[in-house]
Amino acid sequence: MAVGRAARRAERTTAVEAAVGKDAAPAALDLLELVELAWHDCYGEITPGDQVIEDILTCTQGDLTRMIGVCRLAVESWRDLRVAADGIRSGR
Repeated sequence: MAVGRAARRAERTTAVEAAVGKDAAPAALDLLELVELAWHDCYGEITPGDQVIEDILTCTQGDLTRMIGVCRLAVESWRDLRVAADGIRSGR
């Protein structure tokens, strides 16, 4: 994982564009920065791990509005997010 926030944003751009489209990607990347701030407040870590970010993008299912709730879930209960993402991945 890249060290600085700008580097993490750049590193995540391709995956975010694939998840929500190029038009919504800037807003989605802003939302992920907010997740980082909340994550730090809740867990004392700079950023969620790569798997949490992947789970967020999986559960977003191409919808930026849905991503807002998914991001909240990630911060509140990343384990519940993992269960939801695994369900989507397995087709449940």
